[in-house]
Amino acid sequence: MIEAFHGLLLVLIGLAGGFTVGSAFVALLIVLDLIPRLVQLTRAYRRSAWFESGILFGALYWSSADLFDWGVRLPDEVLLVPAVFQGLFVGMFAAALTEVLNVLPILAKRLRLKPYLFSLLLALVLGKMTGSLVDWLWIRP
Repeated sequence: MIEAFHGLLLVLIGLAGGFTVGSAFVALLIVLDLIPRLVQLTRAYRRSAWFESGILFGALYWSSADLFDWGVRLPDEVLLVPAVFQGLFVGMFAAALTEVLNVLPILAKRLRLKPYLFSLLLALVLGKMTGSLVDWLWIRP
């Protein structure tokens, strides 16, 4: 019985983490108008579907690579290029999360959640802190 509860708890935590990361990724794309800006910069207006498909398939590929623990051994010099792009992605991701936090008060007002706004923000902060501590202390000590 305890193992079933433990498994259910892990499923709920995994889904919550997935929804959080997915929401932040969508916020990155929508709030920052990433795809329209890329299309505008490259002047590839008729190929905007290629950008959208590339982002979708990239997310699916790297999610699968992480889930199934795919790996390739490469020299450090070669890994410098993807490391720079990963740093850019994390920076843009953080900027998108900052933009999303500006949306929360508006969303709370429209959904009449204004009295619960502090609780909502506290839940986000405590959830992030708890998840980080679990990851640092128990999963990867």
